[in-house]
Amino acid sequence: MKYLRNVTTLAYAREKCTACGRCVEVCPHGVFALTGKQVAVVERDRCIECGACMNNCEPGALSVDAGVGCAAALLNSMVRGRLLLVSVSRRHGF
Repeated sequence: MKYLRNVTTLAYAREKCTACGRCVEVCPHGVFALTGKQVAVVERDRCIECGACMNNCEPGALSVDAGVGCAAALLNSMVRGRLLLVSVSRRHGF
């Protein structure tokens, strides 16, 4: 699934990349691919800005403003929904 086009904060510094492939392993949406001895950003618009790639990139070739994208919106809505349900349940004695 692709999200909004050209809005992700994902940045890739190819010169720092050691092609270890860790980003390929941890990315939940297949943003990266290991092609030969190089990592490529193949599906940039699939990035949900979760930060998994950045947090697992030892040489620091990847950066993203984790917590501002689709993943954050989904998690925040889930948390708010649960808090809302707990609040309503308590208020009405459920």
